[in-house]
Amino acid sequence: MNEISPVRESVGVEFTEAAAHRVLTLMQEEGRTDLKLRVYVSGGGCSGFQYGFAFEEGAQEDDLQVARSGVVLLIDPLSLQYLRGAEIDYTDDAEGEQFVIRNPNAQTTCGCGSSFTV
Repeated sequence: MNEISPVRESVGVEFTEAAAHRVLTLMQEEGRTDLKLRVYVSGGGCSGFQYGFAFEEGAQEDDLQVARSGVVLLIDPLSLQYLRGAEIDYTDDAEGEQFVIRNPNAQTTCGCGSSFTV
């Protein structure tokens, strides 16, 4: 199993403090601080690929695990190839609250930012 890594340089994905804090808050609201957050890429969406998030109890053997502020982010190897170099963030501004993925691999994105092409 991959070691848990808190730094972007070693895994190519940045999990921001704001995102980790929001995930921790959501888990605390559910009374389930033992969960991990999986981010994944799947086919679909208006641009070809789409991002997804899901809470899980455990990791798969080949998952990359990124830890920040008590939260573990899981990424499977297939999704990692599309997310390498990306930043997973959380924003709360005039446009609303949302998780944001800033992905340098995305050639185009849809208007809502939840799907992309490479």
